[in-house]
Amino acid sequence: MKSLSAQRAITPWQRALSMVRARLDEVLPWGSGRRSLWAALIALVLAVLVTLVWLAGRYEASQVQAELERDATDAVNDLRGGFSRHVQSLQALQAAHLTPDSWQPEASTLLRNNRDWVRIEWRDKNNQLQSFADSPFRTPAFERIGRAEVVNEALQTCQRAKRFNGPAYSSTYFLPQSNGLGFEVMELCLPVTQIGELVGYTVVTFSLQEVLNERLVASFGRRNELSFIEPDGTRLAIAGTQRRERRIFTAQQLLDLPGNTLLLRMDGRRGEPDLFPNVLTALVTGMSIALITVMILLAKDSRRRLKAERDLADALAFRKAMEDSLVTGLRARDLKGHITYVNPAFCQMVGWEAEALIGKNAPMPYWPPEMVDEYQQRQAIRLAGNAPPREGFESVFMRQDGTRFPVLIIEAPLISVQGEQTGWMGAVIDISEQRRIEELSRASQERLQATARLATVGEMASLLSHELNQPLAAIASYANGSLNLLKDPQAETQTLSDVHMALRRIAEQAGRAGRVINSVHDFVRRREQAREAVAPQALLEAIAPLVNLQARKLQVRVHTRVEPRLPAVWCDRTMVEQVLLNLARNGMQAMDRPDIEDRVLILHARPAASKAENAWVEFAVTDVGTGIEPDVEVQLFNPFFTTKAEGMGLGLSLCRTVVEQHGGHLLFEAHAPKGTVFRFTLPAEASGKSASSP
Repeated sequence: MKSLSAQRAITPWQRALSMVRARLDEVLPWGSGRRSLWAALIALVLAVLVTLVWLAGRYEASQVQAELERDATDAVNDLRGGFSRHVQSLQALQAAHLTPDSWQPEASTLLRNNRDWVRIEWRDKNNQLQSFADSPFRTPAFERIGRAEVVNEALQTCQRAKRFNGPAYSSTYFLPQSNGLGFEVMELCLPVTQIGELVGYTVVTFSLQEVLNERLVASFGRRNELSFIEPDGTRLAIAGTQRRERRIFTAQQLLDLPGNTLLLRMDGRRGEPDLFPNVLTALVTGMSIALITVMILLAKDSRRRLKAERDLADALAFRKAMEDSLVTGLRARDLKGHITYVNPAFCQMVGWEAEALIGKNAPMPYWPPEMVDEYQQRQAIRLAGNAPPREGFESVFMRQDGTRFPVLIIEAPLISVQGEQTGWMGAVIDISEQRRIEELSRASQERLQATARLATVGEMASLLSHELNQPLAAIASYANGSLNLLKDPQAETQTLSDVHMALRRIAEQAGRAGRVINSVHDFVRRREQAREAVAPQALLEAIAPLVNLQARKLQVRVHTRVEPRLPAVWCDRTMVEQVLLNLARNGMQAMDRPDIEDRVLILHARPAASKAENAWVEFAVTDVGTGIEPDVEVQLFNPFFTTKAEGMGLGLSLCRTVVEQHGGHLLFEAHAPKGTVFRFTLPAEASGKSASSP
């Protein structure tokens, strides 16, 4: 039952992941098939495009050819009509029954009206020449060769005309001219009859070149090349425009004349249609290119979508694995408080399945019954938006078995892609283990404090033995000096005053030893020391007797320098005096060497250069000893580290601790040309009070 309910509890992430996986299962197995279909589709579109362009070109060429055929047909019809009019003109000339003398002017008139006529002849019924007229527009046609040499064509034509009882045309022949050129001619023979009897013939010689120029060039020669050709393709006459194009469209038409047939050829030099022969083809081509472009974009979009789906599937799988591996419970609620999502960690935390929680609203199954009212009020405040986001709060949840456990809840608004809030996402952390660890830590801390108090006893004993050496040594020195003075039988009143002064010094050092004991006691117990405002000059003067006492013993000259207008420092006077005394003693001991003759110790107080003005005071202790070795520098402040046979290694460690408790720093550096400078800073009175105030 548990596994069945877990299968039914499908979260939104799981639904989205299953949808993406189903989509990928549909797409991915057919990836190669889809690519083949895309390739076939692209190839088909390209084939259609090429076919359309080719068909459009062929159609354009057929249109050009059809137009040329029509022009050729129209040209032949025009020629037939022209020859018919010629026959009518000749028949009108014959109907006038003119004499040879009157015939001549009428014939010249016809020649002037028909530039394609070369010569008109009037012959009798025996084909004997009666009269003739040559065209006024050219030299006589039969000037170079006589008419008798080429009269056979005319005679044969007249015989055919006699048989036809109508006009007859001769075959074409070449007529040379006196200028070395020549032209093709054709003759028309028209029988002349009177009262049904043949009385003669009218013969007209045509120039084929002029026939083309006069009858066809004006109408068809601007775009075409016109020519009369023989069946074998030999050109007899050419007229019209001769343009240079890549392709010539040709049309041929037969001109059937009585007794002869002419072949008219019309060459349309319009050029072969381009890739885009007309607007329609260009439009189809452009639309096809646009279609291919759209297909390419769709293919790219499909690849991007497929990649996005894969990335989304990977992201969902990664996020699902990440959420399943979290130990932090995740809970999503809509704006009305209904649970829309819980991760496995949350279900494991409260002991309820996801199916039993999704869609639930207050009161929740994991709320303790005694806290339902409080939790409902808190949820109302959260849903109203009055609670600050991402602010964690502690609460108590109840498992399915009734056990309570503390949790930390951190909620934030759940924002959609459109930037609108759709609910709340909460992270729930079980802090039971944290509370248990805190209890263990608290118990361990108490045990450590007890152990630390025992260790403090030993530390206090060590510090007392170290810090009482100096006042006790001073007391012993003053006491021995007083005894020596009292043993002198020659003691005078002045000597007794020295004894009194020594006894006062003994009392001062005894009091100092008591203060040292109290200060060290408070220091070891980490209590707040009693601090006061002390002038830097007073601190240096307080340690002067002890410093001078040891300086006379070690033959050291002590120089004290205090900058004017220094502010008072806020410090524990006794402990700071011990710091100055320890540093001065260390400096004098560092100069206690036979090779150092000029032994000088400088105690200097001045404003701290690296701190704010009038906020800190710097104290410096400078000696001219041998300096500090590099291997000693790294351990100089370590407790119990010392280079002296009788030392304990606590002096510098104590000095640094005291200075740092005051907020300052203890540093050292080499002094040129030799020696060492120890510097430490103390807060001035104003800054020290503000730092120590609660």
